[in-house]
Amino acid sequence: MKRIESRDNKWVKRLNGLKIKKNRDKEGVFVAEGLRFISEVPADWAVEAYVISDTFANENDCSMYEEKADVLCMPDALFASVCDTENPQGILAICKKLNWDVNVVFAKEKPFFILAEELNDPGNLGTVIRTADACGADAVFLSKGSVDLYNAKVLRSTMGSMFHVPVFQNVDLHEISAKLKENNIPLYAAHLKGDTYPYGLNLENACAFIIGNEARGLSDDAADLCDRWVKIPMPGQAESLNASIAAGVLMYEVVRQRL
Repeated sequence: MKRIESRDNKWVKRLNGLKIKKNRDKEGVFVAEGLRFISEVPADWAVEAYVISDTFANENDCSMYEEKADVLCMPDALFASVCDTENPQGILAICKKLNWDVNVVFAKEKPFFILAEELNDPGNLGTVIRTADACGADAVFLSKGSVDLYNAKVLRSTMGSMFHVPVFQNVDLHEISAKLKENNIPLYAAHLKGDTYPYGLNLENACAFIIGNEARGLSDDAADLCDRWVKIPMPGQAESLNASIAAGVLMYEVVRQRL
């Protein structure tokens, strides 16, 4: 276990730097924060280092972390300064990003995918990924212009599900649509002009849904890529649903049909 006490230490500067997307992209790493989130890190996932506070070190057996990677221990105040949360839990990990293989997910039997066009809200994206994990979705594809998967708020919102579901970023929707067609996977859009409810679709076979931007909805360009537009019944007075809620309704219809 290494002791760090200075704000000028290279690790402290690096951790603060990793709060910025361009630095995460350059290094190919991200920061997982909190005991629950870190407990979801798979055993075979590459972790570069764990960082803990003095209080955490005094109250927990840290030998399991030392077996896997370097462990850096800091005074509580210094640890708090490198965290993104207001009330840190005393542990974080620098994890390597994993490059999933798109061909592997397309090779699955009856694949079930979620696509998102310019999903900007971190909480929404994290919730979509978490729900996709709960529903057994095979992958999530994010278009260019979507919030970064490794944004701290996104990671927290996934509750660890980003370790379980392949997420592909900066996807060209035209290219992924063409790949869906090549594999005979229909693409459905949640759309206010839909001509059928999701309950009228056959979702027992391979399928994919695309969700639009929170404020603008789905662009005409993206909507035109779809095989069919689907409407979610809203007998109340609201004009639309939150993007993550809409995604959840559609994903759970897939689950219902496949039970």
